[in-house]
Amino acid sequence: MPHSTSTAATPMKPFSRSLQRDLNAAVDDDDGKQHSADDGDGKQNTERGLRRPSRLFYLALLYTVFWALVFYHHFSTSSQQSGSAEVAAPTVLQLKPSAFFSAYRFFRRDPCAGRYVYTYDLPPRFNADLVRQCNRVSISSHVCKDVSHDGFGPPITGGGEGGSLPERGAYDTDQFMLSIIFHARMRRYECLTADPAAAAVVYIPFYAGLDAAMHLDNKDLAARDALSRDLMDWLAQRPEWRAMGGRDHLLVSGRGTWDFLRSPDSTGWGNTLMTYDLAIRNATFLSTDASPRHGNDFAVPFPSHFHPSSDAEVTDWQDRMRRLDRAWLWCFAGWPRAHGVGMGPERAQIIEQCGKSSRCSLLGKLNNYVPMRLLESAKFCMQPRGDGYTRKSTFDSILAGCIPVFFHPVSAYLQYTWHLPRDYRTYSVFIPHGDVVGRNVSIEEVLRRIPSEKVAQMRERVIQLIPTVMYRHPAAKGLTFKDAFDVALDRVLHRVAKRRRAAAEGREYVDSVDGRDSWKYDRMLEDGQNKIGPHEFDQYL
Repeated sequence: MPHSTSTAATPMKPFSRSLQRDLNAAVDDDDGKQHSADDGDGKQNTERGLRRPSRLFYLALLYTVFWALVFYHHFSTSSQQSGSAEVAAPTVLQLKPSAFFSAYRFFRRDPCAGRYVYTYDLPPRFNADLVRQCNRVSISSHVCKDVSHDGFGPPITGGGEGGSLPERGAYDTDQFMLSIIFHARMRRYECLTADPAAAAVVYIPFYAGLDAAMHLDNKDLAARDALSRDLMDWLAQRPEWRAMGGRDHLLVSGRGTWDFLRSPDSTGWGNTLMTYDLAIRNATFLSTDASPRHGNDFAVPFPSHFHPSSDAEVTDWQDRMRRLDRAWLWCFAGWPRAHGVGMGPERAQIIEQCGKSSRCSLLGKLNNYVPMRLLESAKFCMQPRGDGYTRKSTFDSILAGCIPVFFHPVSAYLQYTWHLPRDYRTYSVFIPHGDVVGRNVSIEEVLRRIPSEKVAQMRERVIQLIPTVMYRHPAAKGLTFKDAFDVALDRVLHRVAKRRRAAAEGREYVDSVDGRDSWKYDRMLEDGQNKIGPHEFDQYL
């Protein structure tokens, strides 16, 4: 029966009519010919190819899904907020700006993707109890003062003695408080997660440095090792540890690696945290003095005295260091050591040469007993080895805008590869230890030969490094620079990500080895080389 024409069909909306026309449009068959939806007599054309949705169809579908998500979020939020009302108001479709922003958040990339950190809630015996028992540290009577203010120690007001520190953000910080400082920052880290399965890195907030300090002079080896072994037994029971065998775990020791490397069958220095159970070697250790012969520990800067809370505090301090009139060519902020100790002859030569020079200053010389004030008054600051290969004064001198002078590559160049430039010549001077001790090379003559333009460039590079080697205040917000914590965590995340990719491909990622070439894995392979080879520092190791 023919269709009636007496009743007009309801007109379609332009968008719907366009969509329907497109769905009924001609399609190509395998021969490339086009056929309409019917043959003109109302009969279906059997040669027609299979109809396929067009791009416009998919656009309409996406459009519908998008608004469905917006409406769903809007109404679900509204119903939750009004759930406690006794009488519900009539539902009115009223889109608020929050609906649009929520939809935006739904589609935007997660800023914490690949950066989530899960922190163990350790029993207090591994951290908080150690802080409360600070008076048990026999090697220092000031530890209970040092652990205050999240490990920063007491605030220093008025710029400190001689006005050598900033007016704000200065603290009397002890060099061994890094584990507490790091934990304080991690508690406020913007990408923490309560789901270990979503974490890129698992953080172990064990105050290993405090534990070691309490037992360094204890002849009872079992007591010296007790808490470290307790930690390993605790970790071994955790599913988070077993998931990757600890390869995604991070621990900040707060002291030099040497304090944790005693062999279980030895009676020597330190405890067995890094040797009792070799599984711990899968984790990443951060220390202030790493071993060039071990592949899982990485050096991070000693904490200095400035912990800023704003970008302005940092830039103001940098500008101040640029304007300083430096009266001395070089200086040394340190004291002699016994000649029988490895760094003793090195220091003795530095002190002797400086004492005879009119262009060098020492602590105590001309009644100058303020280390930071001394560092700020010189162009070059001597950095011989300290208790270990490294020393806190390296970072005090950078904070003071003073160019560091090293006498052994392990004092900085093989240690702080995450925080200091690869090209050590851009920010420091290297005078080999043997030249000073064995050949009586004049330190001052080496420094005087450096052109003034080069000195200015080096000092500017040092001043630019200041934000990178300091630890900002943990409560600070809105800062744009990356401090030592940020730099270290970025590198740990990068290291673990490579391990995860390898595990997903069913292979073990070898990113470190122990032995004489261990230090090269981080320094040489990260520079783009494909294999370990000879290096200019081989002769010093």
